[in-house]
Amino acid sequence: MVHKAKKAQKVRAALIFGGLTALALISFLTLTTLEENLVFFRSPSDLANEPAPLGKKLRVGGLVLDGSVVKNDLTVEFDVTDLDHDVSVRYTGILPDLFREGQGVVVEGAFDESRIFIADTVLAKHDETYMPPEVAEALKESGKWQGDTYDR
Repeated sequence: MVHKAKKAQKVRAALIFGGLTALALISFLTLTTLEENLVFFRSPSDLANEPAPLGKKLRVGGLVLDGSVVKNDLTVEFDVTDLDHDVSVRYTGILPDLFREGQGVVVEGAFDESRIFIADTVLAKHDETYMPPEVAEALKESGKWQGDTYDR
């Protein structure tokens, strides 16, 4: 009888240990997957201070630099600025209707070997009073943007 009780305790302990190990493994895999799929926002100044690794997916936001837009069929190249630093962007596709120089933009993509940001998504502001929150915060931190105006 004592032998069966000890055996049951060992089985129970093994099941608990196995369950906890499985839970830890699932938690680790979930967190790893989430981290890989997170897309972080960076301003051009952030990237000047700490360049992003090549191929790492991220968002870059700022203003479309005046005079920087060059279109060639469906490919467009432009610079995104936070008024201190600029990032060169290349995008192939149809731009949002409200995309234009001097306006807030957030681009999502990754840097290539030549340090050009290859965007797969371009988000432009949707009306005259909207500035993407990340862009507004980055410009405010630089001291260049106060509400509706900015100084180069």
